[in-house]
Amino acid sequence: MTQQSEKPETSAAQRANPGNRAADFGIDTTAHTTREAIVAYLRGLRGGELGSLPALLGLAALFVLFTVLDPSGTFGSLLNLANLLQQGAGPTIIAMGLVFVLLTGNIDLAAGTASGLAAAMMALHLVSNGNVLGATGTVVYVLLVGTMVLAAGLAALVRVWAGTAISLLTAAVLVIGVPTSPWVVMGLAVGVGVVIGCLTGFLVARIGMPSFVVTLALFITWQGVILQLIGDGGTLALRDPVINAVANGNLSTTGSWVLFVVAAGGYAAIQLYRQRSRLRAGLVARPTGLVLIKIGAVVVLGGLATVLLVQDRSPGIIEISGVPYVVPLVLVLLVLGTWVLDRTRFGRHVYAVGGNREAARRAGIDVVRIQASVFVIATAFAAIGAIVYSSKIGSVNPAAGGGNTLLFAVGAAVIGGTSLFGGRGRISNAVIGGTVLATVQNGLGLLKQPAAVVFVVTGLVLLLAAAVDVLSRRRAAATGR
Repeated sequence: MTQQSEKPETSAAQRANPGNRAADFGIDTTAHTTREAIVAYLRGLRGGELGSLPALLGLAALFVLFTVLDPSGTFGSLLNLANLLQQGAGPTIIAMGLVFVLLTGNIDLAAGTASGLAAAMMALHLVSNGNVLGATGTVVYVLLVGTMVLAAGLAALVRVWAGTAISLLTAAVLVIGVPTSPWVVMGLAVGVGVVIGCLTGFLVARIGMPSFVVTLALFITWQGVILQLIGDGGTLALRDPVINAVANGNLSTTGSWVLFVVAAGGYAAIQLYRQRSRLRAGLVARPTGLVLIKIGAVVVLGGLATVLLVQDRSPGIIEISGVPYVVPLVLVLLVLGTWVLDRTRFGRHVYAVGGNREAARRAGIDVVRIQASVFVIATAFAAIGAIVYSSKIGSVNPAAGGGNTLLFAVGAAVIGGTSLFGGRGRISNAVIGGTVLATVQNGLGLLKQPAAVVFVVTGLVLLLAAAVDVLSRRRAAATGR
């Protein structure tokens, strides 16, 4: 006689709350206490899941070290700390865009000169009062517009429709000759960044060329275009109060406190909402105690920073106070980028492509579109970074975006915890890593160390971060994580 196993009946409670059946799909629904959550975190650290912890510990050590070594006390002054935020914002924003590319297992070596080209177009449009044709000549002008139209077509072929629309709009600005204004020229810079991303993304994603080769070639190409637009040894001044205020201006005292309330309140609301949502779905959520501790830490640190920054930090007669404009700019980009990667299908696909490209393709993910899109995002961020660092120095020259701009941007992403092998990293990694690099350069500069020492120390910090990434991956593989 054949015995048949009886299928257990679904209870009325399970039918009423399907989330209770999450365990049927292998989802951990066991509630964690605060102690269990801490133990699980420590277990993850031992298993190689370090995240941004090494960078945060290194940043704290650097602050202590430079504060002790600086006999004048300049490093820890309010003026220098605010200046540190403004100096590091440009490369940090470029690094935030590069995180998208690195997550897919690619790299963009042209992000630096792409940002320089965006800055050059912004400055050229500003100084020529919108008459780019007269400033460049017919041949160069036709090539610029034609390249933008070509980029729009290539973006359409890989179904990056936002890239198509922005590329055509950027071309229209040049063709129509839109009168210059700070908002127009900054929008033009971002549009140029998108155009470059469409070209790069098509070559890598659709043609299948290695990203290293493509972006190395474009690094050289864009440097040549910048020289053509500005001229060898030339400089384009950015004499506009709005553009100059991007990296040099500050919020009012009232605006600074409003920013704190919005940022801290928004962070608290998001953390509590996520925890409650997971609890309602029957999934594991962070213990309420840990959530409140995180929220409290953010509120205390944010409030302390605001209290310090609203003080007058000027060494002279003119008052300088308030949170720098670059802080809310970086926060908005951080929140937006984090939301895209964590809460959208596109973000999940980015991680999937970086984790295993072939498996992602077989799962039905449009790998070509995802790869092309991340290059568009990266160069758009690079253009925003170009606006910030150009605003800081008040001009654009042929070296814009060259030199160490790219290396520091890539270094910021990697130092913060983003993996060069793809599939692991967050936008916040770039912010943390960018702060580390800005601190190294600022601190060594105040100690009057030569450029050679700055380069050596920066390179060793990046090397250490790469070593930590490799070792943590090896440890994670050994423990089956």
